[in-house]
Amino acid sequence: MKQIFSRVVCVLLFGLFVFIGLPNKSQAIEPTITDILITNNEEKVLLYARLVNGFKTEMESSILAGVPTVFTLQLNVYQVRSYVWDKKISSNEIKRTIMYDNLKKTFSIYSNGDQAPVIFPDFESAQKAMADFNGIVASPMSVLVKGQNYYLEMKIKIDKVRLPLGMEHVLFFVSFWDFETAWYRQNFTCK
Repeated sequence: MKQIFSRVVCVLLFGLFVFIGLPNKSQAIEPTITDILITNNEEKVLLYARLVNGFKTEMESSILAGVPTVFTLQLNVYQVRSYVWDKKISSNEIKRTIMYDNLKKTFSIYSNGDQAPVIFPDFESAQKAMADFNGIVASPMSVLVKGQNYYLEMKIKIDKVRLPLGMEHVLFFVSFWDFETAWYRQNFTCK
């Protein structure tokens, strides 16, 4: 009886150590949006932000194997109102696609379906271009009222890769790097 009890305790302790040692969601490095700045010129409200920890190892391997990857930035601008729900002023979605050309050894980045991509000779500069969102138009100034308080909500997600001929079933690892950041909110006043 004592031997069975000691085996059960050993199994339970082993299970506890394994459970504690497994990485949980809080230990994993999650993608985040940093360096958020909202400014404006005479015509537009502009967003500057950067995605950090957006490229996982599996994703990098897939990109180098020729699998296109799409980052989508979603933006919403709201007017702050005291007694009723905040009013949505504008909504915008920016899509960037990175593709690797194995023959030319270059990386192409398309923004919102542009016909002509921006070409990068190395992966580091292409990653930086994918992660930096500089001068993104959040809203036209013509729809804002000077002196009013507004806020911008944003998040970045990686769209699921759609490969031809059902290849996503063969290349099952592409589903492991689907992610979405949390919504980020930045307040600003129209001046």
